[in-house]
Amino acid sequence: MTAISRSLPLLVGLLFLAGCEAATSPVEVPPRPVRTQAVAFEDASTHRDFVGVVAPRTESDLAFRVAGKMTTRLVDVGDRVEAGAVIARLDAQDLDLQLRSAEAEFTAAKSNLAQATVDLDRVGKLKARGHATAAEFDRQSLVRDEADARLERAGRALDLARRQAGYAELRTDAAGVITATAAEPGQVVAVGQPVATLARLGASEVVIAVPEDWLAEVRDAKAMVSLWSDRDRQLPATLRELSPQADAATRTYAARFTIEGADESVAFGMTATVTLTREGGAPVAPLPLAAILNRGDGPSVFVVNDTDTLALKPVRVAAFTEDSALVTAGVREGDRVVTLGVQKLEPGEVVRTTALR
Repeated sequence: MTAISRSLPLLVGLLFLAGCEAATSPVEVPPRPVRTQAVAFEDASTHRDFVGVVAPRTESDLAFRVAGKMTTRLVDVGDRVEAGAVIARLDAQDLDLQLRSAEAEFTAAKSNLAQATVDLDRVGKLKARGHATAAEFDRQSLVRDEADARLERAGRALDLARRQAGYAELRTDAAGVITATAAEPGQVVAVGQPVATLARLGASEVVIAVPEDWLAEVRDAKAMVSLWSDRDRQLPATLRELSPQADAATRTYAARFTIEGADESVAFGMTATVTLTREGGAPVAPLPLAAILNRGDGPSVFVVNDTDTLALKPVRVAAFTEDSALVTAGVREGDRVVTLGVQKLEPGEVVRTTALR
């Protein structure tokens, strides 16, 4: 046997031992990459915008108190009128005839009363001389009382005829702006049929539709109004009226906010935005929903320490929104919270961070 053949088994054994040592040596695992977000606390106030329309606080339909043919309408939509201004007239011929008839009836009743009074005095004198009976005197007294009642009835009928004659002119009861017209000259209108709509000058309001989730907070929320024609201008507003019943179609509640400090630039019918601010309590830190982990003992988050190791910290969540969790306790300002893949992480694990912001 040669020297090479004798050293061959020894060489094979050395190679085998070297391979086993290489197979059992530990392999270095690189840190797991994670995405993080810095914790930033902010005011817990909630803001929400509602689009509405500027409307007058008081708007009324103006109509004639008597029926007739309308001959004249003196206003159009957008006209500004003063209190007591005439805006329409009826054909007053029939009303004038009724007034003359009432005047004639009143004159006849007055004459009848005068005659009945004279007759009662005559019968009284005759009774005192014994030329008339008590029955005749009583009968003449009743005639005189009837004439007095007839005069009173005729007087009231005359007053009514005069008032109805005055109703031939439709007047405004307050200063305002005409927002609609519903009758044209030549049209025969009935009693109470609207002729025009008057929006009274004064307080302007914004009408909005409030959903159910804001119904409890809208009374205490701070309201600011901005007009689409001047978005940079903010006007404070106060809730005046909140409907107790939801709209059958939209399932929202009508709310009317009085605009404080409104001037002539705030015109009726303008589109406005009402911003409601609901004041909150403790500051909150919004975190992505994917950052919250719950393994049966409450919500927690993974925080990356200064040594790039993970720490699982329980947190207190005030509320959940569509895309975030509002955390009030458990983390500090500036903590780096893992926002993705938290289900696959373990406390103490070394990671490599990629900041979200």
